[in-house]
Amino acid sequence: MNSIRVRIGVLGLALLAGFSAPTAGSAAAVGTAAAPTVEEQRLDKAVPQEILRRSGFDTATQRFARDLGAAHSYAQAHRVVVREGSALWRRAVDRAQGRGPAGGDLSRDDDRPLYWARLAMTREVRTSAPGFGLSDGQRSALLDALERTSRGQTDIRLPGGKGMGRILVTGFDPFTLDRDIRISNPSGATALALDGTVIETADGPARVETAVFPVRWADFAEGTVERTLRPYLKRADLFTTVSQGRVGRFDVERTNGAWRGGFGDNENVSRTETVPVDDPASQPQWTTTTLPYARIVAAGTGRFPVYDNTSVTEIPAGGTQAVVRPDGPTPGSTARAGGGGDYLSNEIAYRATLLRDRLGLHDTLPGGHVHTPVLQFGAGNTDPATGSVTDPEFVRNRLDIIAQVRTILKVAAGSPVTS
Repeated sequence: MNSIRVRIGVLGLALLAGFSAPTAGSAAAVGTAAAPTVEEQRLDKAVPQEILRRSGFDTATQRFARDLGAAHSYAQAHRVVVREGSALWRRAVDRAQGRGPAGGDLSRDDDRPLYWARLAMTREVRTSAPGFGLSDGQRSALLDALERTSRGQTDIRLPGGKGMGRILVTGFDPFTLDRDIRISNPSGATALALDGTVIETADGPARVETAVFPVRWADFAEGTVERTLRPYLKRADLFTTVSQGRVGRFDVERTNGAWRGGFGDNENVSRTETVPVDDPASQPQWTTTTLPYARIVAAGTGRFPVYDNTSVTEIPAGGTQAVVRPDGPTPGSTARAGGGGDYLSNEIAYRATLLRDRLGLHDTLPGGHVHTPVLQFGAGNTDPATGSVTDPEFVRNRLDIIAQVRTILKVAAGSPVTS
C-alpha cells in the first residue's frame, strides 16, 4: 500500500511537470547556481554527518546527487526530484514505524535523518549547474517540488466513506540549531511515527495523516500552510498542529495571535510584523482553538502534565503598551503574542485556524495547536560541544512525547467542537 501511494503521487506530479514545466528558453534565460543557504551550510558540521551516517540516510543523498547529475533535461530532473523526495519521506516514515532496515544504530524514532538528508538534497539542487541549463524559475520549481514531496505534503491520503475517522497532524523541523546542532524536534518525530497509522477512538477507528513544515518565515508568508491544508480540512474530522514548547509540559493553546515577534528562523532571518495572509482587510487579530481542551487536560494522557493555556500578550484597545492577559484577549485589542508565543508555532496555529474559519468550519471541525515538552538530553549530556548526538533518556523522552500526542488525539477525536 505504501509503495502504491508513492508511485501514484510521483506519477501525478511528474505528469503535472510535463504539462506545465517552465521552459529554458534562450541562453539569456538560463539562471546561475546559487550558494548554499545558511541552513544548508550547517550540513558540513560533524553532527549532521554523524546523524546521516548512523541512520543510513547518507546513501539516499548520494543516490539523489548521482541521478540528478545524470538528468539531461528539466523534465528528467523534475522526475528525479519528485521520485526521490517522495521516497525520502516514505523511507523516514517506514524507519520510524519499524519497517525496513534501520540503516544504523540511531534510534528509529529520530526525526533528524530526514531533516539533514532533505537539506543535502536541496543544496544539490540549489548549487548544481547541469549542462542543459536551468532558468531561475525552473530551479525554484525543483526546490519547491523537493520540499513538498519530502515533507509529506503531497502524500496526504484521507480515507473516504464512513467507518473511518480522518485526523490531520502537522510537525516541524528542528530549530535553534546554532545553539545546539544536535537538536531534534518531537513534533517532527511525532509526524513520522503517526503518518498513516490508525487510532482506536471512542467513535471508532481514525486514520492519521501528517506533514512536516520548515522553520522559515518566508515559506509561511508564501502560503505553504494554506496550500497544504486547504484541500483536506473540509474532509477532516480533527486537525492538530504540533510544535515543541516549554520544558516538562504540554499546552493546548486556547488563542492564537496575528503577530510575528522577530525571533530568528533556521535561516537566521527575523520578521517583526503582522502575520501576512491573503485578504488582510478581513484578518482578525485573534483566532481560537476548537479542540476539546477541557477533556484533553482532564484525561490521563501520559507522564507530562497538560495545561489549558489561556494567556496572551496584547495592546489593549486605545493603548500603546503590550500587556499580558492571563485569561485571553480583551475586545478590540491588538495581538502581540498568542498562548503559543509569537514564533512560527503560533503562526501555524493562527493560519490553520483562520483557514478553518474562512472555510466555514469553526462550528463543526475541532482543531487547534498542541505544544509538546522540550525534548531534553540526559543529565550528563547537556554540552553541545562535547555531548553525544543521542542518549537513552533523550530517546525515552521522545518516545514518551510521541505516545502522549497519540493519546491526546485519541481523546480529542469524536469530541464536540469547543468554541
